[in-house]
Amino acid sequence: MIKRILIIGLGSIGKRHLRIARELNPEADIRVLRHQKCSYTPEYSDGCFFSIEQALVFKPQLAVIANPANFHMGKAQPLAEIGTHLLIEKPLSISTDGIEQLIETCRKNKIVLLVGYNLRYLPSLKKFRDLLREKIIGKIFSVRGEIGQYLPTWRPDTNYKESVSARRDLGGGVLLELSHEIDYMRWIFGEVDWVKASLSKQSNLEVNVEDTAHLILGFDSLSNNENQLIGSLNIDFIRHDKTRLCTVIGETGTLRWNGVTEKVELFEINSKEWCELYQYEQHRDDTYILEWKHFLDCVENQQTPIINGIDGLKVLNIINAARQASKYKKQCKVLEGKDMGSNSI
Repeated sequence: MIKRILIIGLGSIGKRHLRIARELNPEADIRVLRHQKCSYTPEYSDGCFFSIEQALVFKPQLAVIANPANFHMGKAQPLAEIGTHLLIEKPLSISTDGIEQLIETCRKNKIVLLVGYNLRYLPSLKKFRDLLREKIIGKIFSVRGEIGQYLPTWRPDTNYKESVSARRDLGGGVLLELSHEIDYMRWIFGEVDWVKASLSKQSNLEVNVEDTAHLILGFDSLSNNENQLIGSLNIDFIRHDKTRLCTVIGETGTLRWNGVTEKVELFEINSKEWCELYQYEQHRDDTYILEWKHFLDCVENQQTPIINGIDGLKVLNIINAARQASKYKKQCKVLEGKDMGSNSI
């Protein structure tokens, strides 16, 4: 039984994790690590710490790291060293510095390290992936992904100019904030070999990060006899029509996932309209609850999480390649970190 849980960060995502942690672990002692002192006990918690040293004395069995990404490694490494299982919100960090050390510490101490790319638990996306693996549209010729939402309307109860998304020093910008798309693309279509990219600030938003990214991704070939699969990915903070789509063109039709409506649709050869194959009525906490149940199951049964530290590192390697490609206006190879093996027992 889990008796001691630590939640680091109490922004919107931290509050959600705190609430779900309490729902799934009603008897646990749940504490929050905050960077600003407060005189009240947050709802669903049993109290607060205001330094990592205090939190380490508590010896949490599980910790969720949901503060800004530039602080992730500084909290994760000391917790891993005392044997705390970790759920780290995406992105794993703002750079690859310290990640291989963390992965090695988790491997050595037999710690579960789960990265919070919660879209992988979404039934509609899993259905989309399954249908592609069943070759519902035959050989895949092309992949096209896009996501966009106007940043000021993203979190209407906060000032977007002060948000993590808008600030480079906290790990903002579309590449890091919307890196879910990069993760699910490599999950569905395989590892990314190279990247071409254009990153820019196109709007009048008061941010010091890129608000738009256009990426061309070259995936590892499925065999020596096939052409390399090429994908495009467009990401932005500027469009007013909230959009999340992945469209795959194949030899016998086109399959489309809509992450806003939760639909999977098929357009077959000689068809005149899209055919709905699947729709899921999502509730806001669904994927987070599934993520938490997976996390707890991995800890209890000593299993490897489906999204581990190496997955988080690979996403950052793709982002680094995209930044270099945009800066030098050339195709850039995606670098690989050391093969650390599984980071969980």
